[in-house]
Amino acid sequence: MAIDPVCKMKVDEKNPPSTSMYKGVKYYFCAVGCKKAFDKDPKKYLGK
Repeated sequence: MAIDPVCKMKVDEKNPPSTSMYKGVKYYFCAVGCKKAFDKDPKKYLGK
């Protein structure tokens, strides 16, 4: 299970509702809304 970096929910990596690539890393999201928020400002959700 992956953790959605926006809302911190668990996401099944085999069947994710949405994904995004950032700096060569694939991130998994519970919903398209979380993906859109992440895509606008990934650094906000990944920390330092």
